[in-house]
Amino acid sequence: MSEPLDPPTGLWSDDARWAASTIGFPVLLLDAQRRVHLANPAAQALAGKLDLEPAAGAESLVALVSDAQWESALRDGYWKGVVRPDPEHPLALEIHCGQSPDTPHCLMVLVDISARDERQRQYAELQRTVERLATTQEQLLRSEKMASIGQLAAGVAHEINNPIGYVGSNLGTLQEYSAALLALVEKYHEALFSEDPAARRQEIMQARQQLDIDYILGDLPNLLKESREGIERVTKIVQDLKDFSRVGRDQKMQPADLLQGLDSTLNIVWNDLKYKVRLEKHYSSLPLVECLASEINQVFLNLLLNASQAIEQRGTIVLASGCDDKEVWISISDTGCGIPPEVMPHLFDPFFTTKPIGRGTGLGLAISYSIVAKHHGRIEVTSTVGQGSTFRVVLPIRQPQDATQEAAKLPSDVE
Repeated sequence: MSEPLDPPTGLWSDDARWAASTIGFPVLLLDAQRRVHLANPAAQALAGKLDLEPAAGAESLVALVSDAQWESALRDGYWKGVVRPDPEHPLALEIHCGQSPDTPHCLMVLVDISARDERQRQYAELQRTVERLATTQEQLLRSEKMASIGQLAAGVAHEINNPIGYVGSNLGTLQEYSAALLALVEKYHEALFSEDPAARRQEIMQARQQLDIDYILGDLPNLLKESREGIERVTKIVQDLKDFSRVGRDQKMQPADLLQGLDSTLNIVWNDLKYKVRLEKHYSSLPLVECLASEINQVFLNLLLNASQAIEQRGTIVLASGCDDKEVWISISDTGCGIPPEVMPHLFDPFFTTKPIGRGTGLGLAISYSIVAKHHGRIEVTSTVGQGSTFRVVLPIRQPQDATQEAAKLPSDVE
């Protein structure tokens, strides 16, 4: 940088020089002839960064201003524009010129807007990265849910096959009963239109006995009741599966009955539990909770499966609920093996699992944690090795005002 010239008296005060030297962005103090009287450290650094004319120093920055631009600044007292030392490096530049009794003095301020553009580019790239991560998380959520459904498929098929089996058997029996009743009706018809209906009474009584009509009349109501219950059971399982899996990217948080969702999920997973688990329910009534019900059901499913897998032979699972003015909670406790203290800090880490290969992805609790966090809630865990564990899901009754809008942008469940 060239040595600053001695300014005429009164051109720039010591206070002005001190202020310019302490400013964090590039500032030049000039006279009317574009001579540099002071270049603060930021201006010197920018001149070195651009490396336009190394020998010229800060005066190379002044050379970026054309004669016409300079004359405009002197004439109007101000000029503002963008100059480009190179096509990829724009600078926003302002010149302020004032008149002193002796000599015009000018202040030249530069802003390296290429850095701003770079920050914008980095922000855009960060946004794209966030979107890719959201897509990846959604894919993981879909994969985990499909893995859960795959794990339950055999059990659900068993739960459906049982009622379908006895409904099918009952339909076969009903077909036989119908044939017997129609045969009896035919006997009555023949007797009614005979010359002497009374004489056919004994024949009808014998036919009634042979067809075992009294037994049919006693068994028929129970047969129809069992068949109806079987169909209702299948309908309930199908509806529970639909409720469990239904959610779309654009679904909004809506008030939902969490206990109904827990019971629906329990109905789906029950085949995995019923052979080794004694179930206890200690429900307190809950208000409707604003949430994505299907995602909360996914959390319940993961916790119920974990509780079942923690019980090796026989044990108890206790479901409980409660609330206060702002939050509700649902807890799932088991009398299983418990969680070692060294495992607790990693419990919600993605892909962390203590289960044997093929029995766990390590995503269930991580995804559950993510879902509950998205709902502005939390999962509390207590556990004692050899005695069992309790997972407590705590959710706000009402979401913050912007939560439902944010939920539409976050990954959601599989439809």
